[in-house]
Amino acid sequence: MASTTTATQQASVNTITDEQFYKDVMAGLTANPKRLDSKYFYDAQGDKLFQELMNCEEYYPTKCEMEIFTSQTAEICKAIIADGDAFDLIELGAGDATKSTQLLKYLIDNKADFSYLPIDISENVISYLNITLPVTLPGIKITGLNGEYFDMLKKAASISNKRKVVMFLGSNVGNMPVAVAQGFCKELRNNLSEGDMMLVGVDLKKNPKTVLAAYNDKGGITKRFNLNLLERINRELYGDFNTDHFDHYATYDPETGSCKSYLISLTDQKVKIGDETISFIKDEYIYMEISQKYAVKQINDMAEGAGFKPLNQFFDNKKWFVDNIWTAE
Repeated sequence: MASTTTATQQASVNTITDEQFYKDVMAGLTANPKRLDSKYFYDAQGDKLFQELMNCEEYYPTKCEMEIFTSQTAEICKAIIADGDAFDLIELGAGDATKSTQLLKYLIDNKADFSYLPIDISENVISYLNITLPVTLPGIKITGLNGEYFDMLKKAASISNKRKVVMFLGSNVGNMPVAVAQGFCKELRNNLSEGDMMLVGVDLKKNPKTVLAAYNDKGGITKRFNLNLLERINRELYGDFNTDHFDHYATYDPETGSCKSYLISLTDQKVKIGDETISFIKDEYIYMEISQKYAVKQINDMAEGAGFKPLNQFFDNKKWFVDNIWTAE
């Protein structure tokens, strides 16, 4: 008779990343209220769904930032190049580097002395960039780093002592509550040296209907993107979520600028993950993600509070989005 292995035992022989995934999922789903960490959205299927989301009609942040990067490329690069010294261009959460490719091409064409170090928690993303960018951008010096932001920033610092320019685009800073974002920016500053730079993309407060439509699109891509995390738990952690028993719900508060996403249990149900059972009652929610929107003054205050000096701001033509350049003081 073949020996059997429990899901938990199986998970324990997988990679450290899988073990951490299991621990984080269990911590979140046994908390009150229940929650899941949005950083786990991005497996191969999640990456594909996010690409679909970026291309859908209602999802404006990517389009706005792409407009900034294509129409103001020279100005942004001039600020990054500064005095012309060699630098490492580090991108946190690089994704497919579509936006940053605009800057990378300009920097290469203008013979800037830089190396590109994309950081992403998705191994799939880093593998893709390491393979494709040298083909699409001949002459690029690239070292992809797969892991958590601050771990990889420390690794980047050990690779070279060149000046650092850290890009945090796509309003990723908005995927944290304001107080957490402020702490995150302070920790970024602690990992940089005086004169290093940040290029930070931030989504601005705007008409509430415009914001909410972006996170509750008519085609249901956001819903599928959120539900994919439950499917990932099924695939990688031997869960048995029935995604038909959950629905997506998004809300936006124009006063605070907080846009939040939830998954709602449509019935009383029990879900197994490994050898643990999680109980849900009808209408109970799982908190999935925040997408915080800011006013310009809030952005400058956050920079200064973290030890940066705001240098430049680049807006799209609707002033829905802004890319900020900060220098470490």
